Amino acid sequence: MSHKNSILLVDPEFDPSTAPDCNLLLKITADSFSYAIIDKTSNQLKAVYDQQECRDIARDVSTKLKNDSYLNLPFKDIKVAVYTENSISVPNALFDAQNLDQYAKFFTEEQSDNLYIRPFSSYGFTSIFTLHRFIDEALADSLLSCKLFDQLAPVLAMAKDQSQKSLILDFTAVSFNAVVTDEEKMIFRNYYEVENTEEFNYYLLFIINQLELNTKECHVQLSGIVHENDHYYQCIAKYFKNISFNTPLSDQVDHKILDDMPAHYYSSLLALDICE
Repeated sequence: MSHKNSILLVDPEFDPSTAPDCNLLLKITADSFSYAIIDKTSNQLKAVYDQQECRDIARDVSTKLKNDSYLNLPFKDIKVAVYTENSISVPNALFDAQNLDQYAKFFTEEQSDNLYIRPFSSYGFTSIFTLHRFIDEALADSLLSCKLFDQLAPVLAMAKDQSQKSLILDFTAVSFNAVVTDEEKMIFRNYYEVENTEEFNYYLLFIINQLELNTKECHVQLSGIVHENDHYYQCIAKYFKNISFNTPLSDQVDHKILDDMPAHYYSSLLALDICE
């Protein structure tokens, strides 16, 4: 434990010299960040780090990138999903690759000068986003070859091939990311900070009413810092009957280092590995 709200799990057999055979996955939210190292030769999860309740996410990420010896290894592939308020989803029919600057006018928060584009071909739209300047600089300095994704990417990867309308809720300790999909269409996305169950209940009812969700049929998928029968789960169960936890794809990656804790804590982080 290097921080009061952090945890590091490492396979005792992990040899850092095998990093060229490993993928690094890094997930940065508005208030937390986590990373995972997967050996692609053996398909084993070798390390997981998680830090919650970050008061200054840009500073904390920058410090970790500079000081964590694992993050400085020469990995085979590096994928990073980053939360940013400067993100829009443009239907492919309206996307103009020759005139990208027009999209920047929709961004209101402090931003870097770099514009990132990531297609979601399965869902028929393209994500366009910029990052907080300090996070952008920290990633450029430490992880030059990383592939950047909108924070939405691993959540949609988990929802792929769903045959029914689904509400996906991905929690940190103090916030949640909500996405609603209907087969291969994304029909809603938003990020919410929550201080208590009452506030969560308000946002949940807003989503239900705004989207006219059929709570008897809609499938709710949970991941992140949420437990069965905790206050958030009980709140969800008041309205929905079909609730499940998104767990890592066990047939693809051996994640035995997570055996002593709920595997769904890190399912969205690990889903980054299947993002393209």
